[in-house]
Amino acid sequence: MKVLIVCSSGGHLTQAMALREWWQAHQTHWVTLPTDDARTKLAGCDVREAHYPTVRNLPNLLKNFLLANKVLRELRPDIIFSSGAAIALPFFMQASFFNARTVYLEPVDRIESPSLSGRLVYPFADQFLVQWPQLAEQFPGAKNVGIIL
Repeated sequence: MKVLIVCSSGGHLTQAMALREWWQAHQTHWVTLPTDDARTKLAGCDVREAHYPTVRNLPNLLKNFLLANKVLRELRPDIIFSSGAAIALPFFMQASFFNARTVYLEPVDRIESPSLSGRLVYPFADQFLVQWPQLAEQFPGAKNVGIIL
């Protein structure tokens, strides 16, 4: 299976790295931000760097939408997984055009209130995962997987 993991650096990347046992069993590609943290943690992996900053930055959202189209067209992943944040939206919005399934993991620090990214990608997520039962109530059909970290 071909997996594309799309996430910001820092805590979002740490959450995705915690799932190493799962993603290592597949052909994995990454899209993340151009930070020293991400470059260090993903040394030796196939990584595409997204345009940064992503938070409330319309020009970079548009650039990342084009990047998503290019990456999805090239890689044709079976699954797009994201642990947040804003970089996930352009990939999730286009996933269905490339027959890719989407899985979003709301970050562990979101206990009672959803993240903006979570609210935005929710309509495009085939599977929406949360780490706290309180948050599952905010997203109908979400699955509480417990704390990953």
